[in-house]
Amino acid sequence: MSGIQTVVAASVVAFFASAALAQAPKPAAPAVSASPAPLVSATPAPQPTSTPTTESLINSLGADELQQSIQLLKTNYLNAEGLNETELNRATLQGLLARLGRGVMLVAPGDAGKNESKTPFYAEILDGHIGYVRVGSLTPENLQALDTNLQAFAGKKIDALVLDLRASPATTDFATAAEFAKRFCAKGKTIFILRKTNPRQERTFTSDREPSFNGLLIVLTDGDTTGAAEAVAGVLRLQDKALIIGEPTAGRAVEYSDLPLASGKTLRIAVGEVVLPEKQPLFPGGIKPDIAVELPRSDKRQIFQMSTAKGMAPFVFENERAHLNEAALLAGKNPELEVMEAAQRRGRNAEKITLRDLVLQRAVDVITSLSIYQRR
Repeated sequence: MSGIQTVVAASVVAFFASAALAQAPKPAAPAVSASPAPLVSATPAPQPTSTPTTESLINSLGADELQQSIQLLKTNYLNAEGLNETELNRATLQGLLARLGRGVMLVAPGDAGKNESKTPFYAEILDGHIGYVRVGSLTPENLQALDTNLQAFAGKKIDALVLDLRASPATTDFATAAEFAKRFCAKGKTIFILRKTNPRQERTFTSDREPSFNGLLIVLTDGDTTGAAEAVAGVLRLQDKALIIGEPTAGRAVEYSDLPLASGKTLRIAVGEVVLPEKQPLFPGGIKPDIAVELPRSDKRQIFQMSTAKGMAPFVFENERAHLNEAALLAGKNPELEVMEAAQRRGRNAEKITLRDLVLQRAVDVITSLSIYQRR
């Protein structure tokens, strides 16, 4: 039996195993015995073993047993209509979609051609020496904005850079992704390889320029960091020793091919994947952060939206609160009470928690700690 036949058979068995188990009669409760309880033994009771999962049981079946299971289902299952050719094919496709995960998707009519909304570029200087860059969409326009800001940072004694990839929409433009990575990689280094099902179509991307920034680099990621942005994060960790902070990436650093179906739906299949030097794949496991920090997606979106007007600093640094001191006492004032009364007059709850970008806060903390250590 071929590999795909094995997966197909395994998927069908998984699909119908749950239905067969649902039909099985429940065992009767054991009768209560009137015999006296046995004496307690000093021998320790054996620890219960974990029940194997359906997936592990199916994976343990050989090709012959898989084929035998299908035949037994066809012969004995009480609902013969549930095993017609159409239902078997549906179970097969459902099982394959589940097993292949991010490698294949079934897309509804009209959704295949939808483009992700482009996210703007954003940059700011934090604490006087930390460059913050939210790349946004990996587009030529944002690449030009990155070049402009990196050049400006060079004249402002920026010694650390935070590259935020949490707002980079999915794209398979790996050529542009390589250009972003080149700004931080040494000239002549292999950036990554786009490995295809056809080896003759593979592409190797190499840096052909000197890096634009050579200081401490920290990259922020989360589950929205996907596709080409994952490739950039993986390259910078490997080539530039960048520190990754945040959450694991999506595990979709692949190139898809959209194949139309007769009904208007689309079968989206991975036909290429990004592989880092030394044959390190990013699909399907994604990138695990060096420092794990979680931030709710709703908070992140709100912070990014508000930052265009307020900047990112208010979401990173705590505002210094007014405190009661000797001068205030002599003046007959209470600064803490005045702040609370002012907040109440504005109709806000004085206890309301301010939004904080915990991921960026951690990055700034790491940079500050390293700066203090280096000055010692």
